Amino acid sequence: MPEITVIGAGLAGSEAALSAASQGVSVRLYEMRPHRMTPAHRSGDFAELVCSTSLGGEGEMQSKGMLQAELRSVGGAIVGAADESRVPAGNALAVDRDAFSARVTERVRSHPLITVVEEEVQQVPEGICVIASGPLTSDALAEDVARLTGSERLSFYDAAAPVIDAASIDMSVAWRAGRYDQSADYINCPFTKEEYLRFIGALETARTHTPHDWEKLEFFEGCMPIEEIARRGPDTPRFGPMSPKGLDDPRTGRWPYAVAQLRQEDAEGRMWSLVGFQTGLKWGDQKDVVQLIPGLENAEIVRYGVMHRNTYLNAPAVLQETLQLRADPQKFVAGVLAGTEGYLESAATGWLAGLNAARLAQGLAPSAPPHTSMLGGLVHYLASANPGGFQPMNVNWALVPDPELPAGKRKWGKREKRPLMFRAGLQDFGTWAETQGLAVTLPAAAQPPEQMPDPVAAG
Repeated sequence: MPEITVIGAGLAGSEAALSAASQGVSVRLYEMRPHRMTPAHRSGDFAELVCSTSLGGEGEMQSKGMLQAELRSVGGAIVGAADESRVPAGNALAVDRDAFSARVTERVRSHPLITVVEEEVQQVPEGICVIASGPLTSDALAEDVARLTGSERLSFYDAAAPVIDAASIDMSVAWRAGRYDQSADYINCPFTKEEYLRFIGALETARTHTPHDWEKLEFFEGCMPIEEIARRGPDTPRFGPMSPKGLDDPRTGRWPYAVAQLRQEDAEGRMWSLVGFQTGLKWGDQKDVVQLIPGLENAEIVRYGVMHRNTYLNAPAVLQETLQLRADPQKFVAGVLAGTEGYLESAATGWLAGLNAARLAQGLAPSAPPHTSMLGGLVHYLASANPGGFQPMNVNWALVPDPELPAGKRKWGKREKRPLMFRAGLQDFGTWAETQGLAVTLPAAAQPPEQMPDPVAAG
């Protein structure tokens, strides 16, 4: 029986292992945890979520919604586990992090074609291999991957948000609501101008993570720490994650000066995370700052925000659209190491890398989805972007070509074109997947395009 190796049992590695095994290929999956932990992980479970618990907005108006639909159509394991462990989050696909990881772990460990090896890999093995070691790839393995690619590896910093005990939130100050009267899946903490300026002042003086000499603080925009956002100007958070738009304070009937939102972390609703409040503040200072948020004066922080290094390759210099290394086509790279940002993007590239590794092991040619699909647009970007100053990429509508304009029409409105892009791209993805011998189940109908996008959904 053909065999491949997968390094790492995070979102990308777990998906890659299950994707390859579903093609009848034997998989040896290496994971160093729990024997060697990372600064960000807290368990030995697979696909552990270390930042937000959201896999992004759903529906035809959302780029992540399109990628979710593509993965659902081919039975993607990660989005399937997310659907089974979801918690209320408005128009976003959010999960109970422990239930989600447990489901993925059980599926991987119980698969008859997957052998889990609990040890650290320091060198890329011979043969067909998917490298999905994640944002905290060990120095030894990262150096070997750099040697293999002949290129310099890069690093940036990622930050997670504090998680609050729901019982310690003062709901006489905070209230539950979604923006513009959407479903009440968020807790909102309102600021007056004076409270907001006091909060910003505390952020400016709080102590932050101090990097080692060899660490370069280079943040990815999609997961910028709140203290870094505030350093760009005192009003920057108020026009970003602390925007009050669409949130009427029930005590005044008006939008507050600023708002801090919390999103449900677990199925029972006992833990809530601060949305857009990723932080690298020292824990004592972090508690002081959090307790300056109205409604959180007595907040009990059940998990502090942490900062950690992420490692990724200069994808356009080293990767093909199939996620094969240009220097060694038997080696595939997926997840953050491949230059993606986001849980869903990691899972999607893991799925494709696993499929293509299995095909190569069976003597078949690897391929990539069409550029009209969201996954196809993402891997095309990874392989073709300008390698100078390359930064990790989330899925977004700019990755997918606009539909052709009808005769006499000058331009598309986004509410017109996005549902067309969603449906055409999903259909093209399904047609491509069938040419790869996959069973495809397309939805009978997508969510209506009138659905409002969720401005705070992320992941």
